[in-house]
Amino acid sequence: MKNKQALSVRWLYLLLGVFALLFGGVIYAWSILKAPLTDAFGWGGSQLALNFTLTMCFFCLGGFIGGMINRKLGCRITLVIAAAVSCAGFLLASRLTGGSLTMLYISYGVLAGLGIGVAYNVIIGTVSAWFPDQKGLCSGALLMGFGASALVVGKAASAIIDGPGWRAAYLAIGIALSVVLVVTALVLRLPGADIVFPEAKKKASGAGESFEVKDLTTPQMVARPSFWLAFLCIVCLSAVGNTVISFARDLSLSVGAGASLATTLVGVLSVCNGLGRIATGALFDKLGRRKTMIFANILTICAAGVTLISVLISSLPLCIVGLCATGFSYGTGPTISSAFTSAFYGTKYFPLNFSIMNFNLMGASFMATAASSLLDATSAYIAPFVLLLSLAVVSFVLDLCIKRP
Repeated sequence: MKNKQALSVRWLYLLLGVFALLFGGVIYAWSILKAPLTDAFGWGGSQLALNFTLTMCFFCLGGFIGGMINRKLGCRITLVIAAAVSCAGFLLASRLTGGSLTMLYISYGVLAGLGIGVAYNVIIGTVSAWFPDQKGLCSGALLMGFGASALVVGKAASAIIDGPGWRAAYLAIGIALSVVLVVTALVLRLPGADIVFPEAKKKASGAGESFEVKDLTTPQMVARPSFWLAFLCIVCLSAVGNTVISFARDLSLSVGAGASLATTLVGVLSVCNGLGRIATGALFDKLGRRKTMIFANILTICAAGVTLISVLISSLPLCIVGLCATGFSYGTGPTISSAFTSAFYGTKYFPLNFSIMNFNLMGASFMATAASSLLDATSAYIAPFVLLLSLAVVSFVLDLCIKRP
């Protein structure tokens, strides 16, 4: 393939990656997908919150496993494996009964989370290899698709739930996801060694952190203080959005939203999540790491604060603003994880390095479980949001401590 053709086809791969992750991001539609399970089986909020935590944990683990399999077997076979595992998870979930809470954890939490995590890592790692000159834009576009899934796929699932029922919705998601991943596996590939990419433009605004990027192995990366500061920073940053996503619908209902509006607001949060991801990618390329992360920190503090006030005074308009800000702020985390890992530790070992950095979602999901426990204990959203606001402030402090490698 000639170099000019290769540089043209990379945009097709980016579009394909966005489409595939649009389906993979269905795990963020949990607040929609869990509702019929409560009605059908009477499972409580903390029980279903644990499933979301397991999903995110195995999603992270899947990313790590996917990085290792991808290096040995290539992206095609790895994506086919991801399609089979995630499809099996949703198919099993469609057969749940009232006494099968454990099976929910195994099917949706373990299998679906694991399969989607594998696909996530492979797609981002492979497509990102085509955009060494536009790391932030590429990461943002891909993660926009992943974040917007709750609106597109979630709304479609909600319509199926209202019609044929929740079992049909889970079945349809499993089949559609597996088909999309198999098609992606047949098309997507890594760039050849002979392809010459444009050089990344140097931004004057990023001069304060200019440095020569070295390709660090995973052990070398985790030995750097900058990794751990960034990792913990993103854990606290993502905990806010991760928690709100898990109970967004119920939160909206608690401040006076109707059932239809509450479902729509989950989709709005998803759209803002997607917009936050692509906007953060553009900001990362234009303003540099430090300014982008400071912006993300301040936005997250404001999001948690506004939502807390909406709960205190039971204001639906303020809750809507808070959900939009939370969605946008949550979108900053994954994009920063991807762009930060590539910018600080190079592209040669990016898939495995990114899978390690992506474990921040596991820490964030445990924070979501803690917040849900506070909600169950107090029967109010005040204590959970005080916790989230505190985590947002901690994230800001950690960010200020990050130095160039």
